[in-house]
Amino acid sequence: MPMEIRDAQPGDEAAWQHLWHDYLTFYKVDLPDEVTRHTWTRILDPSSRVAMRLAFVDGEMAGFAIHHFHDSTWSMTPDCYLEDLYVDERFRGRGIGRALINDLIALAKAKGWSRLYWHTDRDNATARKLYDTYAEEDGHVRYRVRL
Repeated sequence: MPMEIRDAQPGDEAAWQHLWHDYLTFYKVDLPDEVTRHTWTRILDPSSRVAMRLAFVDGEMAGFAIHHFHDSTWSMTPDCYLEDLYVDERFRGRGIGRALINDLIALAKAKGWSRLYWHTDRDNATARKLYDTYAEEDGHVRYRVRL
């Protein structure tokens, strides 16, 4: 299965909007178009802390991982928070979500980010198997990767 994971580019907008619509429907979220456009604009803005990685299978967009950075409360290096991860239902069960998470872990190590974290119980159960260490604090589960 030829797969590529890369940053979002301006030409990806139409395919991402389709996937984003499916994402909002799946999670039963109703957001006005100006909000989704603002999200896309921030993703493409190099000065924004919001970024996105896209997964392509045979040239077709199969999923995305939206993440953002913020100053760490644990160390001098920045944290990365996985904000949204979504895989098109046609591609689920093929390891796309795991590949996106592994990609973010590799990116964190390459950029010197101190950790990644996110909030849902399901993702946390998966993440405990992927990260080197984790700690629960204030209702959040944070994961540390060795740099």
